Order: sequence, then C-alpha cells, then structure tokens
Amino acid sequence: MGYKSLSDCIIDLEKHGHLIRIKEEVDPYLEMAAIHLKVFEKQGPALLFENVKGSPFKAVSNLFGTLERSKFMFRDSLKRVEELVALRGDPMKALKHPLKYAGSGLTAFKALPLKQSLFKNIFQKTTIDQIPQIVHWPMDGGAFITMPQVYTEDIDKPGVMNANLGMYRIQLSGNEYIHNKEVGLHYQIHRGIGVHQTKANAKGEPLKVSIFVGGPPSHPLAAVMPLPEGLSELTFAGALGNRRFRYFYDDEGFCISADADFVITGTVYPHDNKPEGPFGDHLGYYSLTHPFPVMKVHHVYHKKDAIWSFTVVGRPPQEDTSFGALIHEITGAAMPQEIAGLKEVNAVDAAGVHPLLFAIGSERYTPYLKERKPQEILTIANQILGKNQLSLAKYLLIAARQDNEQLSTQNIEGFLQHILERIDFSKDLHFYTNTTIDTLDYSGEGLNSGSKVVWAAAGEKKRELWQQLPDDFKLNTAPAMAIAMRGVLILQLDVYKEAKEEKNKIAALKEELKRFDLKGFPLIVLCDDAHFTAAHINNLVWVTFTRSNPAVDIDGVHDFIENKHWGCNGSLIIDARKKPHHAPELIKDKAIEKRIERLMERGGSLNGIL
Repeated sequence: MGYKSLSDCIIDLEKHGHLIRIKEEVDPYLEMAAIHLKVFEKQGPALLFENVKGSPFKAVSNLFGTLERSKFMFRDSLKRVEELVALRGDPMKALKHPLKYAGSGLTAFKALPLKQSLFKNIFQKTTIDQIPQIVHWPMDGGAFITMPQVYTEDIDKPGVMNANLGMYRIQLSGNEYIHNKEVGLHYQIHRGIGVHQTKANAKGEPLKVSIFVGGPPSHPLAAVMPLPEGLSELTFAGALGNRRFRYFYDDEGFCISADADFVITGTVYPHDNKPEGPFGDHLGYYSLTHPFPVMKVHHVYHKKDAIWSFTVVGRPPQEDTSFGALIHEITGAAMPQEIAGLKEVNAVDAAGVHPLLFAIGSERYTPYLKERKPQEILTIANQILGKNQLSLAKYLLIAARQDNEQLSTQNIEGFLQHILERIDFSKDLHFYTNTTIDTLDYSGEGLNSGSKVVWAAAGEKKRELWQQLPDDFKLNTAPAMAIAMRGVLILQLDVYKEAKEEKNKIAALKEELKRFDLKGFPLIVLCDDAHFTAAHINNLVWVTFTRSNPAVDIDGVHDFIENKHWGCNGSLIIDARKKPHHAPELIKDKAIEKRIERLMERGGSLNGIL
C-alpha cells in the first residue's frame, strides 16, 4: 500500500483486524512498554494508545510485531523492491531477463525523493516534554525515542542523495540534559552518521541533525535496512512505500520529512558529549551510562493529530525480530552477491543478533584433494567480518555447503550440530584479539572492545554427538549439570568472583575432565544456572554467546599453543557465567505487571487479547 501517512497505515490495519485501540489512560513510565511486551509475546495486534498520561499525543507500537503484518503493510510493493535490491547486486539480471525486470527501472525512478516547499505550512510546534515520555525498563536513565529516523548530511557533499538515514536511539530526558533544550544521541560504531560527524568535527563545524518520528512505515524500515553501498535510504523508502519521500528545508536549513508526524531539529557540536543511558537494550541487558554526543534542540515540529511511534526492545524475540525477518525477505539474496562463494548468513536473533553469526560458504579451492578442509570459507569469513554491521559479531560459525546442501543457518540446533560433528578444535578456531565489538556488548574489556573467533568446519563427520553422559562421569567442581542438545554439556559452577581465582578453578576443572573420554561432547558451557541454560535452544545460545568474550572465556581440555595458534585436543570450554563487569540483565517490574492487568479485565481494551 502506498500509505501517505502513519494515520493511513493505522486505519488500514484496524480495518483488517491488525490493530486495536487502548482507550484507558496509560502511564508512559513502564506501563506502555509492559503492555507492548505482553501483546507481542502473544503475537498480538498493533496498539494505538489513545490516552497517554502527560501528553496530548496518541502513540502507536507493535506495527511490525509479526512478519505477516509487516508483509501485509507492503503487500503492493514488496516483490518489486526485492527485484530492485537484487538488480543492485547483479545488474546483468536485467539484460538476461528484460521482461521480468522491466518495471524495476520505473520503480527506482518513482522512488527518487521529491522536494516541495508547499508542505511547510502543515507543521505546528511543541516542546520535548509534550512528547510521550516513554520509559521502557526500570533502570532506564530517562525517556527514549526508540523508533526514530535520524537524518544527517555529508558536510562535503550536501543533499539528500548523499544523506544518511539511520535508527539510533535518542534520550529525551534525565541525566545532565537541559530540560527541553538538549537530547542525547547514541549510535554504535560503523554507522553512517559517525562518518558525517567526523567530517564536521574536522572542520570545526556543528553537524545538523533532523530526527523524524512516524510517517509511512516504509520510512522507519528504510532507516534500519542494511542497503548496498550507493543505494539511498530515502530512495528505498520511496520504492518500498510506493510513494516518493517528500521533504523540504526549514528556514534554518534543516531537512524536514514532510510525511513524518514529528521532526526534532538540532545541532551536534564537535566533541560535545554528555552521559547517556542506561537503556534496556536488544541483547537482553542494559547498556550502561557512557558519554555520547549531545544535540542542542532547535525546534520540535509536529502535524495536527500527530501520532508518536515507538517500540520496546529487550531479550529476543521482540518487535525488532520481525523487522529483521522482513529485512531478510527483502535483502536475503543481496549479501551472497557481494561475497563470492557465500550461500547464506544469519545474524542469530536468539543470541542478540550481533554476538553470533551462522554462515554457509563454498569450499572449492582444492578439488584435487581427497579430504575437504576449511580454506575458501576462511576467506569468506574474513569478508563477512569486514561488512558493515556484520563486523560487530563476536562468534562466526561457518560451514561448507558441499557437506550438506540442505543445511540452513535458520535452524539453530541443526546448524550447531553440523558444526560440532565436523569441527577440529585443534585447527579450526581462528581468533581476532583486541578488536571492536558491539557497543551494547559488555562481555569485553571495555566499550566497543573485545575479541572475535571464527569456527570453520568442512569435511566428513569426525564424531558422533552424544545425548547421554558416561555412567562413571562425576565432577567435584560442578554442583549441577545438564545436556542442552546432542554434543553440548552444561556445567553449573559457583558464581564468578575474581579473575585469578577463576583461572585456578577452570584449571582444576580441566584436570578433572582429562580423566574422562568425552569425545561425544565437543562443547562444554559453564554457566550460573544449568537448568535454565539447557531448557531451550534459545536459552543456550543467549547465555553462551552474550556472556562470553572469546579470547578470554574460551578454554579447552588438552589445550596448547603452537606458532601463536591456540587449539585443544579435547572438549572446548566456554565460560558463560556472569562476570563482575557485565551489564545487568533486564527484569520486569512486578508491580507494573500487576497494574496493567486492569486492561485485561472485562470491559478492558485487552480483554480477549491476553
């Protein structure tokens, strides 16, 4: 559908049973987020909050809460946009199949941004404190914008075609921000806005920033889309929304999205930072307080009857999971076209996305050898870890497609089993130490700092994976244990205290393990709660890969170092216990959970939904 506005989208969703209205007054402090989380858990409808305490504006959430609803919103344009992205990666397709792709050029032309000054009169002004002050988690440092489209331009090449539109969280209140005059701008490394700010800093000039909220659903989706180099987010928004991105510049030279419900304009001055956070983030933990750019607010524009758009993030799956699934639908074929030999790659949502990647690549370098071993997939791994947001991954597990053409990176347990059956931990681990990891990941030594590891597996099965322990297996160092899946043994150890003491504890455990033949358990995970970790495959990958820093927390039985290569001839051990420097995990407020039950009672807006 070519929605002209967020309001058009809401009307369409409600008409088709995809949205309900919350008529009761709801507190933006924790209540709205708690309601959203409960409805999302039930794969429920989008939510229109008609009565937000302390604000004159309505708010909407969970628009992208299911893949079905997301595809419904773009039902008229999704196929053409998939073709456009595919053509961007492989232009020869248009020559080989001219009739099939005849409309793609027209789609791209229609998607070009449209500048018109007649839209200027449709906006009114308000202040930051009139916006719904939504606080999502109990320890959050203030209210945040969680569905923004942050627009910046290249100071050397101004204009919309060289602009960046990204989704970076914005802190509206709290900490040291001057009320109504300053907001916090948080973005992770490897983001386009960082390039723009660096250029502005070098010239000693402020960076102009426009924050759009609301508008057609194609706009926020474009802001998170990992587009191929040279494809503008604004053009993509136009193609996906069947409507050109309309914009103008205000009297101070700020770009204004004419279809947005709200636009906040402001400037970021060189090296002007303030503490931002904490914020309950998508890894399932809080990102803590750190200095980030502060934006001096110039104006807060809004349309008449504007609707505030938001989402809630936390331990996956959440609404951004559906975002990711839709993105995969659109761009799934693009990445393999950019990296020769790559069949597919999956940022594993259950593990918090960035900590864990699964990939499948070709292994064709030495067809004359009888035994296949990781070679080409290692070069593919290096390319994956050099690609934009994929470069934030800590663990990359890559398999050779020739070993199983039906293998899928979307099947977590099946893929892990395939790797564990074939990997040789004495040869097939490749570490990257003292490097960058996700800003939101606190398993490393500091902000953005940690390590990575590639597990590469190619060739015939080397072992059968066990799902039962030997009868004589017993450990003094582990008070509890469980089997999470074939080949993965979970050991519950005492709470992690001090690094030196823990090294001695791990050394003692390794000596104990040497007494047993555990060839059917190539992976051992140490944790705080064996029952929780082994209860579900999602728990296993979340605990294992969010609570470990590869170079520090990987160990092994019969380990060795040879020519600066670390490996082990026995089971690999990952210490995934909580460490003192880790951020706290997200825990719901029980009182708030109790309070929102009023909406589920007879006559309440959520009665029959929850």
